[in-house]
Amino acid sequence: MAVALPSRAPAYLPSSKAEDDEEKRPGPGRRHGAGEEMKHGFTIELDGIAEDFTDCKTGECRINVLPMLYQISQILAESEDLAHSLAIILKVMQERMNIVRGMVSLFDREAGQIFIHDSFGLTEEQKARGIYSLGEGVTGRVVESAKAIVIPRMRDDPSFLNRTHSRVGGADMNSSFFCVPILHSRKVLGTISAERIYDNRRLLKQDVELMATVALMIAPAVELFLMENIDQVRLENENRRLQNALKERFKPSNIIGNSKPMLEVYELIQKISATKTTVLVLGESGVGKELVANAIHYNSANSEGPFVKFNCAALPESIVESELFGHEKGSFTGAAAQRKGRFEQADGGTIFLDEVGELTLPMQAKLLRVLQERTFERLGGNHPVKVDLRIIAATNRDLAQMVEKGTFREDLYYRLNVFPITIPPLRERGSDVITLADHFVARFSLDSGKEIKRISTPALNMLMGYHWPGNVRELENVIERSVILADDGVIHGYNLPPSLQTSEETGTTFGCGLDAKLEAVEYEMIVEALKTHKGNTTEAAKELGLTRRILGLRMAKYTITYKAFRKR
Repeated sequence: MAVALPSRAPAYLPSSKAEDDEEKRPGPGRRHGAGEEMKHGFTIELDGIAEDFTDCKTGECRINVLPMLYQISQILAESEDLAHSLAIILKVMQERMNIVRGMVSLFDREAGQIFIHDSFGLTEEQKARGIYSLGEGVTGRVVESAKAIVIPRMRDDPSFLNRTHSRVGGADMNSSFFCVPILHSRKVLGTISAERIYDNRRLLKQDVELMATVALMIAPAVELFLMENIDQVRLENENRRLQNALKERFKPSNIIGNSKPMLEVYELIQKISATKTTVLVLGESGVGKELVANAIHYNSANSEGPFVKFNCAALPESIVESELFGHEKGSFTGAAAQRKGRFEQADGGTIFLDEVGELTLPMQAKLLRVLQERTFERLGGNHPVKVDLRIIAATNRDLAQMVEKGTFREDLYYRLNVFPITIPPLRERGSDVITLADHFVARFSLDSGKEIKRISTPALNMLMGYHWPGNVRELENVIERSVILADDGVIHGYNLPPSLQTSEETGTTFGCGLDAKLEAVEYEMIVEALKTHKGNTTEAAKELGLTRRILGLRMAKYTITYKAFRKR
């Protein structure tokens, strides 16, 4: 039967002869070979096991392992070398304590698994099988309860799983088994387990105490090992996964569009990513300048470094300097501590300055110094801070024209304009409008849980005919709205905003009144029916609930010919 022991065990002290005699003397309510109340609160049932022998009479005095404890403490004091300490512990267990099988198991808290880290008496295959969950088997219960467990005879305890399959029965199952927790700061880090046949109850108790002491000694080293070799590896793997995900997301091939102007942009991104040159991204609002900056950073040599973004137009001038360059403690009211600015945060990576054309002339002068020398001073400080980073600036304004007007420094303009990349507006990207629309439909369909199969032909014509003053951002908003409004798995022209349905914006002949809207819907339904039935007017009329003659009149009204759909 397994019995729980307290997690902290005092160091072994050899018992006196008087204690030996007292231990052997039966008292009221006590009997030999049955449940024995032991010192330190340990309770062990040893049915049928002789207890008349003192430790030294068996030739197994535990005093001879004290030098081992001292040696382990010296190793841990110098370097907390877990591998070296475990090698000594396992050797002493095997050679001096006559342990048949010894195991040191560690607890992977994140995975919720306990695994054998080092052992003797087990093959590699058996060791690999020794994996337990919390509360599973003796080892799992020790980790869960943070208390030692002793099994006087494994054959009599059903909780012993023999997960490693190292005990084949017979004499093996007559052995005793004990498991003590490795505890540090009330946190269970693993266990030490041992197995052998004990004919002496006191010796079993002393071995449990000894291993509990050893577990306490090595606990700090075990925690350090777990942090460096399990927790740290997991964090590194997760960081690497996120970095790869960011690279995949922002690599140029994932910027939607295959038009000729965009292919030229991709080529420029590929060339500049291999360097640390300053980049100026130009283009109208909503064309995707930040997406290009992401692609440059995450495909560059410093992609492992930070990518810090700052919108120069988002904050008042009085705050911009502190945000970009940081401040010293007490530099202004409310500056209770030193604070790093965006440039310092981006050291070793990339800083993206969006809307750089909105900076005031004094801030432009400070930015110029960083571009020239890669050094700056925090607000209220007088010590230069040096940084190693790439600067990517972006604006939708005409900086050359601002230079002529005196609102943008000429020297800063030439420092920023080392490698300009101009993103074409959406109206100049041809069929990219349809490609982007399909991409947004797929994304918003997934987000909203609606199945949108396609965009109707009239709606596509409206999308292609619109001049998109808001560029990709406006198209994204239009598609999100249309997905919400679509009811039959198709985005129709009447699901698009009114601005795309006017004759002025789209070039169609429909007006803005009620009759005009009804005509637009009628036109689209006829086109969709003809498209579905490949120009077969009889089938199209059936779908629309019209006679073939009425359908012909409606087609004539909108100058629609069935021949155009038979070719598709």
